[in-house]
Amino acid sequence: MKHFTGSFFVTFVCLALAGWWGYEHSGLAGAMTAIGVAAILSIMEVSLSFDNAVVNASVLKGWDEFWLKLFLGLGMIIAVFGMRLVFPLVIVAVAADLGMMDVWNLALTDPKSFSSHLTNHHAEVAAFGGMFLLLVFLNFLLDDEKEVHWLGHFERKLGSLGKVSSISVMIAIAALLFSTTYVEEAQKMLVLIAGMWGILIYVGVDMISSLLEKGEEGGGEVGDMVKRGGIGGFLYLEVLDASFSFDGVIGAFAITTDVVIIMLGLAIGAMFVRSMTVFLVKKGTLDEFVYLEHGAHYAIGILAVIMLASMKFHVPELVTGLTGVAFIAASLWSSMRYKKQQAALEASGAEKLPA
Repeated sequence: MKHFTGSFFVTFVCLALAGWWGYEHSGLAGAMTAIGVAAILSIMEVSLSFDNAVVNASVLKGWDEFWLKLFLGLGMIIAVFGMRLVFPLVIVAVAADLGMMDVWNLALTDPKSFSSHLTNHHAEVAAFGGMFLLLVFLNFLLDDEKEVHWLGHFERKLGSLGKVSSISVMIAIAALLFSTTYVEEAQKMLVLIAGMWGILIYVGVDMISSLLEKGEEGGGEVGDMVKRGGIGGFLYLEVLDASFSFDGVIGAFAITTDVVIIMLGLAIGAMFVRSMTVFLVKKGTLDEFVYLEHGAHYAIGILAVIMLASMKFHVPELVTGLTGVAFIAASLWSSMRYKKQQAALEASGAEKLPA
C-alpha cells in the first residue's frame, strides 16, 4: 500500500480541485458533477494504461531509487502537464494557427470549439501514436534472442524473423502506408508525416539508448548513469506514455469538453499507473508471472491496430480498455498455470519445462 500513498494524495487533491472548479461555475451541483466526471476519467485512464505499467516495469527492472523517484517526479510532471494539458493545446494551436494563450482561453471559454479542433486532427495523432506503439510490439515479438515464449512454437518462429535487419520498421511503414487509405486525400500527407515522426522518434530513442550503452562499456560517467538507471530508457518511457495518453486524451472529450476536468481526471489515472509500475518492480511480479510482459505487449499491439483503424472507424474506449485487460488476464492465468506445472515437476524430481 505504501507504493500508492502518493497516488491517493494526488487523487484527493485533484478531486478537491475538480470540485472547486465545478462549484465556481455551477454551484454545488456543478461540484458534484465535476468530481464524478474526474473519477470516471481516472478509472478510464487506468484501464487503458495498465499494460503500459507492465511494460514500464520491464524497462525499470534493476534501476536504482534515484531513477524510480525521477520517474515518479519529473516523469509525472511531463505526463500530466506535458501530455494531458500542453499537448492538446499545441495540436489546436498548430491546427488553428493561434497562440498558446489564445488556445488556452478558447479551451476555457469555448470548450466545444476546442474539442472540435482537436478531434478534427485525430488521424494525425493516431498515426503518430500508432506507429510508436506498433514498433514497441513488433520489436518485442520479432526478437530472435527472446527465451520465454507465451504462444510456444508459433511465437518462437515469429521471433526468428528478428534476424532480418529492420524488419520491424519495414512492417510499420507498410502498415502506415496502408492506413493512409482510410483518410481523405487532403489528409493523407499529414497522416504520413505524423506516422513517420512516430517511427523516427522510436528509432531515435533506440539510437540514444545504444550510444549510452556503448558509453557504459567504456566505463565513463554517462555509462555509470545508464547502469544505475537509464537516460535512454527514461526518454523511451516518456514517449511510450505519450503514445498511450493520446487515445485517453481524445477519448476523454467524448465524456466532457472541460479541459481542466480532463487534466485532473487523467492526472489521477497517470499517477496510479506510475505507482503500479513501481509496485510491479519492487515486488518482482514480472519474474513471478513469466507471461505478464507478453500479455502487456500483445495488448499494446492491439492498441496500435485500434489507433490506426480509428482513423476511419469509431472504436469505443470501453472496447479498447477491455481488450487490454483481457490480454493481461490471459497472460496472468497462463503464468499461474506454468508456475503450478513447474512446482509439480520440481516436487516429482523431473526436469523443468522451458517457458
